[in-house]
Amino acid sequence: MAHSLHTTTVNAEPAPILVDWGSTALLIIDMQRDFMEPGGFGETLGNDVSRLARAVAPIAAVLKAARNSGLLVIHTREGHLPDLSDAPPAKIERGAPSLRIGDPGPMGRILIRGEAGHDIIPALYPVEGELVIDKPGKGAFYATTLGADLKARDIDTLLVCGVTTEVCVNTTVREANDRGYRCIVLADGCASYFPEFHEMGLKMIKAQGGIFGWVSDSASVLQAMAQEHLQEHVVETSPI
Repeated sequence: MAHSLHTTTVNAEPAPILVDWGSTALLIIDMQRDFMEPGGFGETLGNDVSRLARAVAPIAAVLKAARNSGLLVIHTREGHLPDLSDAPPAKIERGAPSLRIGDPGPMGRILIRGEAGHDIIPALYPVEGELVIDKPGKGAFYATTLGADLKARDIDTLLVCGVTTEVCVNTTVREANDRGYRCIVLADGCASYFPEFHEMGLKMIKAQGGIFGWVSDSASVLQAMAQEHLQEHVVETSPI
C-alpha cells in the first residue's frame, strides 16, 4: 500500500508502527485533580499522588505538538452524577478509604462531575474545540460517546496517555483494541501510584506481538510528528 505524505513511522515496541496522522487522535486519560492532587480521591485511597506528576511534562509536550498539528485531542474524566445514579454500590463501597465517592472533600464532593476535584489539572486543561468525555467507569468507551465521536471523524489510531497505567489506561486500550483501533501508549506519559503496576501494565499491552497495542514514548512520537511536518514543508516549497 502506498504511504501518504501524512504517514510517518513511530519507534515503538514490539515493533515500529506506521501512523497516518490524519486519522490519529491524542487520547488523554483522567488527568484530574481528584487523582493528581492532595485531598482528592487518589490520596483518600492511601496513595502517594506525587508519583503521578512524572507524566505531566511528557503529556504536555505531545499535547502542544498535537495542537500545533491540528490533531484531534480528547480528554477523559472519570466521575459520577451528583445523585450517584451512575455509580454502582459495589464501586462506592469497595476498599477502606478515608473518604468515598460523593463525600465532601477539600476540592468538593469526591469524584463528582462539576466539582473542582473532578476537573482536569491546569497544566493540561482543554482548549476550545477539544473533546472532553465524561465517563462513569474505568474504560473510556463504556457509557460514553467516544466510539461515535471517533467514527464520525474517521479515526483509527489512538495515542494514549494518562493515569493510571494499569487501571483506566489499560482498560481503555483493551476496549479500543476490541473495537479495532490501533493504540500507541506513551510510556512516559502514563503513571501509576505503584511503579511495579506501571511497568507490568505496559508489558501486558505490548506482549505477544502487541496483543493490545504498541508502547512508545513522547520523544519518539514528537520525532515522528516533526518528520511529518518536514514532509509537508518539502511538498509546499517544492517548485512545480
